[in-house]
Amino acid sequence: MSQKIAPGTIAMLTIAPLLWAGNAVTGKLVHDLIPPATLNFLRWALAFVILLPFAWQALRPSSTMWPHWKRYCLLGLLGVGCYNALQYLALGTSTPLNVTLVGASTPVFMLFIGAVFFGVPARRAQIVGAVLSIVGVVLVLCRGDIHQLLSLKLVIGDVYMLLAVISWSLYSWLLVRTSEPASIRSDWAMFLIAQMLFGLGWSGAFAGVEWSLGTHEILWSWKLAAAMAFICIGPAIMAYRCWGLGVQRAGPVVAGFFINLTPLFAAVLSLALLGEAPHLYHAIAFALIVAGIVISSRR
Repeated sequence: MSQKIAPGTIAMLTIAPLLWAGNAVTGKLVHDLIPPATLNFLRWALAFVILLPFAWQALRPSSTMWPHWKRYCLLGLLGVGCYNALQYLALGTSTPLNVTLVGASTPVFMLFIGAVFFGVPARRAQIVGAVLSIVGVVLVLCRGDIHQLLSLKLVIGDVYMLLAVISWSLYSWLLVRTSEPASIRSDWAMFLIAQMLFGLGWSGAFAGVEWSLGTHEILWSWKLAAAMAFICIGPAIMAYRCWGLGVQRAGPVVAGFFINLTPLFAAVLSLALLGEAPHLYHAIAFALIVAGIVISSRR
């Protein structure tokens, strides 16, 4: 790693991937019970209600949030509306382990987006690391079978997850390129609810399109209720709080390294809850991704 990180920052950047691994496994458990965009909308609607008593001041007409509404609208689109909806959509045809391994390419996209859109050039070591990480992602996409790659037979869920990764990388860079006043930025609840407010509009629109296409059956049960409670409190509120603060302290590129913990947590949780044992190509892909990020993080 290119810089020393405080233990508290390490803890926050570890908690977030753990909760997101749980989110992937939970999404797989309930994908037959509720459509993906609807799940995403209800998740954030519940999280908004839970957070509202702690951050209602951000929504007042006199709040300093409103002059920066375009920024929060974009953050809400990328981090609330797109990322999780695409992940839940990916889980319809892919496994939690594959989804999180594709998500482990996030640091590569962090480097690329930083160089292209934010003027932070990538070093030679970072380029070498990026190549290794991309090879690891390709290995996941072709399921360890070179014939699948040659015949271009990809699982659509993996493509959805790649789009989610791009959305999340843009979101993370925008977190540190800030222009809002300290009164909003320093209060994590107000900062998050400002994103949720606009994100609910985006996720609600996506859910509306989903319903208009005829995908609107919800099979309510205690299993679905428990899943909703977990994903709105853990992966939504707690993970976003930890990730947001961790990115501010460590920077998006260094923080992106911790995304690679998500497949490890997902493998353990999938084995325990879904009975999905990881394959050899998963281990090779993960090793390539980690090696690439370690190399790219060195000075």
